[in-house]
Amino acid sequence: MKNRRYALVRHTDKAPIMDCVEWRIEEAPSPGPGEVLTRTLLLSVDPANRGWMSSTPPSYMPGIGFGATVRSSSIDEVLASNHPDFKPGDLVEAMSGWQDYAVAPGHALRRIEPRGDLALELSLYGLSGLTAYVGLMDIGRPKPGETLFVSAAAGSVGTIVGQLAKAAGCRVVGSAGSDKKCRWLVDELGFDAAVNYKGEPLRKQLRAACPEGIDIYFDNTGGEALQAAVLLANERARIICCGVISRWTAENPDQGIKGIPGLIAMKSMLMQGFIVFDNLHRRKEAFGLLSRLVADNRLTVRSDIIDGLENAPQALAGLFAGENMGKRIIRVAEPGQRQVD
Repeated sequence: MKNRRYALVRHTDKAPIMDCVEWRIEEAPSPGPGEVLTRTLLLSVDPANRGWMSSTPPSYMPGIGFGATVRSSSIDEVLASNHPDFKPGDLVEAMSGWQDYAVAPGHALRRIEPRGDLALELSLYGLSGLTAYVGLMDIGRPKPGETLFVSAAAGSVGTIVGQLAKAAGCRVVGSAGSDKKCRWLVDELGFDAAVNYKGEPLRKQLRAACPEGIDIYFDNTGGEALQAAVLLANERARIICCGVISRWTAENPDQGIKGIPGLIAMKSMLMQGFIVFDNLHRRKEAFGLLSRLVADNRLTVRSDIIDGLENAPQALAGLFAGENMGKRIIRVAEPGQRQVD
């Protein structure tokens, strides 16, 4: 079998994504003792993908070496197994990256039983859902009547955060990069208000959308949104630091925020980050609540599917250009699909 893959050849903080990867066709790997051979079905497209491809990757996971396959979480089908916990045909959560076939030790895989559309295993019942749940519930601690603001609200995490907060009785305001996305957040996902950060100054729009201030801010971007939230935060507000996508999208990504640490102390605010990989043991707890909300029609998930492994670089670049509404996913193959020679 031939394995198509994208290998990293230069860092993404020094060149556009398309110029940082190389398309290679090689022999598919074979599993050794205790290992499993899988075929990639779906690939998750996340801001972290680009971070792992940069010269300064997040400290919780090493960067990708030159020549190595671009890292990405995935849903795979088992083709061959030398591990007692897996058999051909099993569906697993993996970290196979941008390639058709991968070999991994059995302990690195998690067998899944799909709950509806398979794409949900990368969004609601994957790292996006767990990230939203852990950040909001542990750090945000939402209470009825409070106001929550979430940036990148039309993305995979932001959409779930906003709907979780609504279910908890909060007033929810999101920011997004187009009027179309803002209408979608309000009309279909039930947000109370949404602001287009590409329109008038964000702080001015937020002041109007949050007349009683901000009690919880779920930060997916850093930059201007974090600055506005800090200035409009109420006493004992909670700021959840999840991502800094503005590092890649801003023309001048100055992450310095005025009022820190002064306002943090004066308003007795909490500002805390977290790593979702430290909370994998809480999947059952998180996904139990999320599935109940879906069953009650209180939570809607939208998948933004891009077909074809060859389109992975463009799919990631489009994420940073704000093309997606909901969870962006690359569909590589269908379960049971005949192997590519």
